[in-house]
Amino acid sequence: MFWKRLLLPFIVVVLMLAACGGGNARPGEIPPPPTSAMATAEAEVAATISPVPSPTTAATLPPPPVVIPTATDGPPTPEVTPTPDTVVLAPEKDAFIGRNPLTGEEVVDPADLQRRPIAVKLANAPADYTRPQAGLNDADIIYEHWTEGSVTRFTAIFYDTVPPNVGPVRSARLIDVELPAMYDAMLAFSGASVGVNHRLNDSDFSDRLLRSGDPGFYRTGDETKPFEHTLYIRMEQLWQAVADKGLNTPPNFGTYNAFSEIPPEGGTPASVIEIDYKTEKVEWRWDPEIGKYRRWMDFKEHVDANTEEQVAVANVIYLTPYHVNDPTICEQINNGVCAALSIEIQLWGSGPALVFRDGQQYNVTWHREGRNDQLTFTDADGNPFPLQIGHSWVQLMPNYLPNPLAVTP
Repeated sequence: MFWKRLLLPFIVVVLMLAACGGGNARPGEIPPPPTSAMATAEAEVAATISPVPSPTTAATLPPPPVVIPTATDGPPTPEVTPTPDTVVLAPEKDAFIGRNPLTGEEVVDPADLQRRPIAVKLANAPADYTRPQAGLNDADIIYEHWTEGSVTRFTAIFYDTVPPNVGPVRSARLIDVELPAMYDAMLAFSGASVGVNHRLNDSDFSDRLLRSGDPGFYRTGDETKPFEHTLYIRMEQLWQAVADKGLNTPPNFGTYNAFSEIPPEGGTPASVIEIDYKTEKVEWRWDPEIGKYRRWMDFKEHVDANTEEQVAVANVIYLTPYHVNDPTICEQINNGVCAALSIEIQLWGSGPALVFRDGQQYNVTWHREGRNDQLTFTDADGNPFPLQIGHSWVQLMPNYLPNPLAVTP
């Protein structure tokens, strides 16, 4: 397979944040109902502001190296004896008949795979206003990435499951010019800076943008939180709105991942994964009883507000693609001076990655050649590397941070 690099044009703009209000919350929805009149204006607020590094352009450079921790002690790779019922899925469309291509899971109703995926932009900071988020355990794949201020934000891909509530919904970033194309998805978000809005409006999925004025979005009216952290989505209504636009059609995936219930050979024990985003700390702990990694955020169990169950996934994927400040797009202005440029996360080409599954760490290579390709993975011999069947969480880490990852056998 040949891989090519995509280049995005720069557009010179100034900052304006756009976010519209939605309808009022129904009683009992997430979070609690209002106690008094809600605010009348919305503003994007960064938890912290980091100094802006000098603008760089590295779109043509090779992928940077990733620091690979070594582990020599700990439990051996789990042994699974293949049986006629063992599921192994090849990285091709025909292998996923009746199964979700994003998770490898068998679906109850094949009609669920005939709808368009929806990528939803979710807040993750500050913690007091955003956590617990609603809908995390129903997302097939979640991308966690840095924003200005060194805090993280999520883009969650929903496909075969319809959670009752998803949120809090926040504004898009430059990475969201890539992710909907990778999954042939809609993009649901509260708004964006002028520069990011231009990129989205000029994108090849500009007809698939869902903003806070669309049906399905609503405001909780919770005045204990800043107004910008009160936007949620009733996903059933949002999918109906997609259908009403004539866009609720089956996705066309450019590439497919392999999946296997059998742990590959060559892994090293990985019971605990610690990821340091500097202002936020992530920890994943392997739980052999459920066969998944459980998530902690800033030393607290990270739960889904819809169910109050801890977030758990079958695969944790760690990438260090280039993070480049776009000098033409400002995300934060202080006293008329740009305090934070928009960060372009270059998810194209290929590079080193780590996949954690079955309590094991695997060194792999990630690939994305075509614009409509999702991330796929190969082993050291160039063969497709299989993910464990189930949901995945992709941790995108800036390539220039020192020692952001620690793995305990």
